Amino acid sequence: MSTMLEPIICCCALGAPTITDEEAIATAELFKALGDPARVRLVNLIATNGAVCQCDLIEPVGLSQPTVSHHMKKLVDAGLVQREQRGKWAYFSLKPEAVEKLAAVADLKGACC
Repeated sequence: MSTMLEPIICCCALGAPTITDEEAIATAELFKALGDPARVRLVNLIATNGAVCQCDLIEPVGLSQPTVSHHMKKLVDAGLVQREQRGKWAYFSLKPEAVEKLAAVADLKGACC
């Protein structure tokens, strides 16, 4: 039985000397998760507010509750966000290791002449 690692864990810095196929796929999955403007806005809301109830994410992005749920699932599956159930409400926060890894993935300092 194989275990699937969260994409954020397997990502590789874009400025790395080489990238394996597995790292390239995981990194592409991370960027795919952030490839939707609504998801970028959701990550921004969570990053600037800490743990946020899903009910508080609906109005700021102007989307329906099912659509926000869909986007949040994509972000959780990508390993960027963690979900905590508090009674009937779901709260989302950024994973600290994901924030560090995302910063490392996007680090291209010194890659340009």
